[in-house]
Amino acid sequence: MFAACIGCEMPGGRNMPNSMAMRRASPVETAVRPASIPQTNAVVTPVAYQTPADNHKMPEPSAASLPPINAAAAGQDVSPPRLGTVDPMDPFAGQTELSVDQLVVEVQARNPSLQAASAAWRAATERYPQVVSLDDPMFGFMVGPGGLGQMNGGGWMVEASQKFPWGDKRALRGSAAASEANAMQGQIGDQRLRLTQMARVAFYDYYLAMRQVEVHHTTHKLLDQFREIAKGKYQVNRATRQDVLQVDLELASLEGHRAELLRDERVAVARINTLLHRNPACFLPPPPATIPMPESLPDAVALLDAAERARPDLYSLASRIKAEEANLCLAHREYYPDPELVAKYDAFMPDDMRAQVGMNINVPLRLDRREAAVREACERLQQRRAEYADRLDQVRYEVQSAYDRAVQTQTAAQLYRDKILPAAERNLEAAQANYTTGKLDFLRLIDAERQVNAQREMSHQAIAEYHRQLAELERAVGQPVR
Repeated sequence: MFAACIGCEMPGGRNMPNSMAMRRASPVETAVRPASIPQTNAVVTPVAYQTPADNHKMPEPSAASLPPINAAAAGQDVSPPRLGTVDPMDPFAGQTELSVDQLVVEVQARNPSLQAASAAWRAATERYPQVVSLDDPMFGFMVGPGGLGQMNGGGWMVEASQKFPWGDKRALRGSAAASEANAMQGQIGDQRLRLTQMARVAFYDYYLAMRQVEVHHTTHKLLDQFREIAKGKYQVNRATRQDVLQVDLELASLEGHRAELLRDERVAVARINTLLHRNPACFLPPPPATIPMPESLPDAVALLDAAERARPDLYSLASRIKAEEANLCLAHREYYPDPELVAKYDAFMPDDMRAQVGMNINVPLRLDRREAAVREACERLQQRRAEYADRLDQVRYEVQSAYDRAVQTQTAAQLYRDKILPAAERNLEAAQANYTTGKLDFLRLIDAERQVNAQREMSHQAIAEYHRQLAELERAVGQPVR
């Protein structure tokens, strides 16, 4: 009974809190969501992507180096200047195409923000052995003024003591520390999701920049053909010199647009390299020429349900609720005293009374202080529960809004692919044939060419925007949706 009061049992072993078990084994654990969390019956669990980025090994350097692969316009190389930077640890060396999935993996392995979050989690797990530990034992020694071994006016005394917190105080402190470490683990998952989204968005920006350069090149070749046709008709007096000058004007305008496209490509490359924690001007292989588009998305209700279980920020807040619940219980335990066992050998005393064993105990009379501590713990618990409810509302909004945007951009991309772009291309073919035979004036041919150029660019923009919104939806849900 005495042992139960003083809490001699160390809160460890098979009852060790989850954070320490994760620290020694794996950061993936079972559900941890207190029943008191409002507004949902979902179970928030840490999932595989929340594994801390611990000491990732960089890829081995390769002797192969990638030359810049870029589109050309007007028969010339239009690649942006990449200023003499070759990454000796280039993970894409020897590749002819950049993969979005590989890019995400490399960003997660290299980006220092994820490593910082992992270090913060590891630091938090080290709080547990500190708070469950007993205080250091105390040792005392006294010597009488007459010196050691003298009975007349002298003597000596030694004393040792150990303080034991009441009952389960140490276990509650450990539970609070472990829950805080779990919250830090959730922040790793949240940062991993954000990095994944940023990597995917940067990849599709790169894809769009390269496809627009490709459209520029195709349009330039088409205008060269128009110029030859107009020049031939002018030489046989079937067209005016204005037709040739009109083509020259279009070509000049196209060259002005080319500088903007090259700027966009350089910015996209720099963004990807920054996420990879390397020089912004490092070489990158080109993105794929085409990107597949899923024909459908999962149901919005299923995505909302998945987000409530998978979002790491909800898991983090749920863990902080558990920590505050442990702190509230600990505040109530402060009404109980903490015994201190004392063992003493006192040579000042007669021989039969020199060995002594006793106990000190504090008297918890300062009730105002303890009542204030309980009220503080109650308010902090209510704060965490309100934060969880607010965050849950935000998660539901983020999922629903991202889902609606993804559906809209998917519809737009399919419309460009199936109807708008084919119709514009057929219109251009008809206009070119009619101009060649003299049935159409040159300005209408140029208008048809402008429409095709604009629709091609907008089609690629729609595809890139759809995949950007899909990346946002996956971040909002907390897991892949395809």
